[in-house]
Amino acid sequence: MEMITSRSNPLCTHLRKLSASGAYRRRCGEFLCDSPKLLTEALAHGAAVRTVVATPSVTLPPLPEGVRTVQVPEDVMASVSPAQTPQGVLAVCAMVPQPMPARLEGAVYMVLDGVQDPGNVGTILRTADALGADGVFLLPGCADLYNPKTVRATMGAVFRLPAWTAEPQALRELLDASGIPLYGAALREDTVDARNVDYARCALAIGSEGRGLSETMLSLCDRTIRIPMRARCESLNAAAAATVLLWEAARGR
Repeated sequence: MEMITSRSNPLCTHLRKLSASGAYRRRCGEFLCDSPKLLTEALAHGAAVRTVVATPSVTLPPLPEGVRTVQVPEDVMASVSPAQTPQGVLAVCAMVPQPMPARLEGAVYMVLDGVQDPGNVGTILRTADALGADGVFLLPGCADLYNPKTVRATMGAVFRLPAWTAEPQALRELLDASGIPLYGAALREDTVDARNVDYARCALAIGSEGRGLSETMLSLCDRTIRIPMRARCESLNAAAAATVLLWEAARGR
């Protein structure tokens, strides 16, 4: 195991850049996992782990041959970790390209339209995985899937559930080719109660935290659905709304 004690070491600079910049992550094809849990999930699901950095108090699991392992003191870990309270382990993993499939064979998909909060995006991915969805689509304006906050919020689902980036029209064409209707969480004349929707096969679209679904996405929806709530309540958090719809879809199946 290597030992690094300087915060200015090139690896430390690399880790900070991976944490801070989506453009740098895409250029390098790498992203950070910042906990023992995420490292365990990455290893369990066959992610390409390239480097593991740990403090002396952490016992690492068995690592594949070729993984670079580095030990750093607590102060260096604090300087490179994206978490306010580091858990003693950072793992650098390779991004795996997810090209758009030619056809969707699953039953339920989540579509995120401009969901900007990394915690919401990660929580939705985690919930979609837990409740049996077959994948998630990230449309323009969404938080970076590989932002450390997003990855942390997925609790490992980033390694288990397919997630694609897509333009709205390309997604609509893929759904049409796959025979899957698109339901948007919004209000308009054709809106139906979420409890009365046929979720046998569908894509469920959730909009941004501030403005909801964009006009472009609304124009592509086959119908809109609403989550019943008290009249005095205007809306739900994006992750909460996604959870309700995913639960309804799972309950219906």
